[in-house]
Amino acid sequence: MTQFINVDPFLKKHLYFLLTSLDGVPQGLHYHPEGDVLYHSLQVFQLSLQACDDYELWAAALFHDIGKAVSTPKHADIGADELEGLLSPRIVWLVRHHLHLLVAPRSTRRWLRNTPQLRELELLHAWDLKGRSPHASVMQPREAIDILMEHASVIIASTKPAYYYQNKPLA
Repeated sequence: MTQFINVDPFLKKHLYFLLTSLDGVPQGLHYHPEGDVLYHSLQVFQLSLQACDDYELWAAALFHDIGKAVSTPKHADIGADELEGLLSPRIVWLVRHHLHLLVAPRSTRRWLRNTPQLRELELLHAWDLKGRSPHASVMQPREAIDILMEHASVIIASTKPAYYYQNKPLA
């Protein structure tokens, strides 16, 4: 007999924990005058909500920096590893690669030329750069998680293949 487990309560609590772990995590004021990582992440999330109705992009925007709770230099990989198996492969891929347009814009554009991933990374990159206001008004973390959980069937990991979201090295 197969037992079905409702993952939403666990997932919601875990995502809330990951997000609120960013509270008080400082960022360099030169690039991040807005202050801590949580405030930045909530700004980026709100920009994504205003710009599109793609729930997976919303999730990538909210969680793109969760790895900074552990380590700033490797935060993209740490964050993606933390989300692997919880959220969709597309979200994990976007979190893992969100710095590519900042660090290696030419090679990233060449690598992903004419692909949907390039457009998605460009959106995420633009929101990441715009989400740096020290005077922005942001929602509470619980509200952000509640918004995402309304679309849990889209954002959670599933058995469907990741098709072009495979992790291959940057050329």
